[in-house]
Amino acid sequence: MSTESQTTRRHFLRASLLGGAGALCVPWALRRALAAGPDTATGRVISRVALTAGDDRADLAFKGLQAFKQSIAAAIGNKRVIIKPNNVAINNQLAASHAENLGGILEFLQSIGKRDAAIAESAADGPTLEGFANYGYNKVAEKYGARLLDLDQEGFELVYCFDETDFRPHPCRVSKVLLNPNNFIISAAKFKTHDRVVATLSLKNIVVGAPIKDPGFGWGPRAKPGAKSDKEITHGSGFRGINYNLYALAPRLHPHLSVIDGFEGMEGEGPTGGTPVAHRVCVVSQDWLAADRVALELMGIDFAKVGYLNYCGQTGLGEADLAKIQILGPALKEHVKPYRLAKNIEEQLVWRKPVKG
Repeated sequence: MSTESQTTRRHFLRASLLGGAGALCVPWALRRALAAGPDTATGRVISRVALTAGDDRADLAFKGLQAFKQSIAAAIGNKRVIIKPNNVAINNQLAASHAENLGGILEFLQSIGKRDAAIAESAADGPTLEGFANYGYNKVAEKYGARLLDLDQEGFELVYCFDETDFRPHPCRVSKVLLNPNNFIISAAKFKTHDRVVATLSLKNIVVGAPIKDPGFGWGPRAKPGAKSDKEITHGSGFRGINYNLYALAPRLHPHLSVIDGFEGMEGEGPTGGTPVAHRVCVVSQDWLAADRVALELMGIDFAKVGYLNYCGQTGLGEADLAKIQILGPALKEHVKPYRLAKNIEEQLVWRKPVKG
């Protein structure tokens, strides 16, 4: 293995302090792909997705981000950086974003001069900050000077979601932080199968994480009677409803940067009851749809089965055509690892069938 391919994020930071070129961190294959520019056949710039593979979770995120160093820095500008992890549960690490992945993202942000990022979430099943403590986010936040935000306490705006039981719009309280156009949103998602929409990746992490809940919502002795969560409203009371709502909310609630951690994915009864997959990969892109599309390919999941991403692709919210996505890094086919889908997969695919009158 060459010295260059062994370069870590720590080596990069040390080289930067000594005046070395930041590009040294990026493997040669990535730099060559970055220099390719527009698609020579069509003349247009195609979406780029960085794929990294290896045995250090934080380095995988850092190196993938480094492939887009200049464009990410330009896109952030003076915006506030919000890193949104996936905490669908507050005490199940396999279901949640890992602190090491967040550490790789924060180290990259510091390497481009962004030292005021926040880790922000509205956990699905309990107190957000308790989940942060359980997963070690407090330590990584302290190390990099990041703030920890409970989105349930940061204000909300009303958006409207479709419900397939009555075909009417329903109000949903959604985090002001994730709706704010002055914030730069990073989706720190995971590779996971799902029991309602086949797979949950970078877009769903933002859309379903954005609705807030009342203090005391959850299960167990600390639950408060009457406390509500608006997350279920986005699910639309069925497989058609949730796919449509994910698509309909995507124009306002999407990441500006996707970092999808596949170091250890989840297969089967996701998003919380599945089993681990040792995959050892990470996907990064400024085109969230392209990132999700590549992640599906790596998981061996047929894109045609994922309703909300098909809708997004059909209406031009990102690039869903794999032939028009440039992979920066190793060959995609070398890292495909088929994930077992949820047992109710055939029920989930009802979105592909017409509604009977």
